Amino acid sequence: MFKNMYDICTIGHITLDKVVTPHSTKYMPGGTSFYFSKALRQFDLNYMLVTALAEEESHIVAGLREEQIEVFSQNSPYTVYFENIYSANQDYREQNVLHKAAPFTVEQMPSIEAKIFHLGPLLSDDISVDLLKSLASKGMVSLDIQGYLRYVENQKVYYTDWADKKEALPYVSILKANEFEMETVTGTSDVREGAQYLADMGVKEVIITLGSKGSLVYKDNHFFQIPAYKPASVVDATGCGDTYMAGYLSKKVSGADVQEAGEFGAAMATLKIQSSGPFSGNQEMVNEVLQFGECDREIIAQAIY
Repeated sequence: MFKNMYDICTIGHITLDKVVTPHSTKYMPGGTSFYFSKALRQFDLNYMLVTALAEEESHIVAGLREEQIEVFSQNSPYTVYFENIYSANQDYREQNVLHKAAPFTVEQMPSIEAKIFHLGPLLSDDISVDLLKSLASKGMVSLDIQGYLRYVENQKVYYTDWADKKEALPYVSILKANEFEMETVTGTSDVREGAQYLADMGVKEVIITLGSKGSLVYKDNHFFQIPAYKPASVVDATGCGDTYMAGYLSKKVSGADVQEAGEFGAAMATLKIQSSGPFSGNQEMVNEVLQFGECDREIIAQAIY
């Protein structure tokens, strides 16, 4: 039985990721919804994940439920299956989509309410614009835009502008994009111009992540500079953006302002990058980074001016 009201509800596919390197082939679950959900499992929130995957991968959902994560999983003929092939140069990656999953629609959504609906599409047709609009009538919509910029042709992944952005963006309260995604959807590489462009399209709160340089948040005609905290080591960057958003939204839903929420998300991302797999820490560990962690606030200033 679902709760009457959730703090955060994430909607997105869990993926099967096949990672091929010159040395090994590994299989692991992934996707925005997976990393986001795992990051919040030790936080005191009413949280729910809405996902879709094939019966053969039901053990992934069972594992999340064992960790007390509430999951609504709709059946799909296939689970999204990403193949990432790395050459000896780790900066180069060939990405293929071997299977796609059933999309999320208004009709298939469970009847739930949430303060924030966080959408994590992985491909352009994952989450219909009608569903995005419907959710905006129930709560705030937070969007990780990356999936809306991806399309698949002959199993290869390509990036292009979001065809429905003018129709959809007025319904988005919080939008997160990295530098590359921002340039794809706005046509500019200038971070401040890109953030203002998205705000002019109707987004109330624009988050541009800049990797090791930190992040920039634009809200109410004001820019907030969020520093990055220095990790002890860089082990695995996969899911860092999702972890950042989990921290950001967990603070926003409890009433924090933009600066506090951004710095909390940045501290979570720093902890995540120090180890493989999803974030496995708790709020006390994040607070320790905020109190004692190193950050260079000049780097983010230089990145945006």
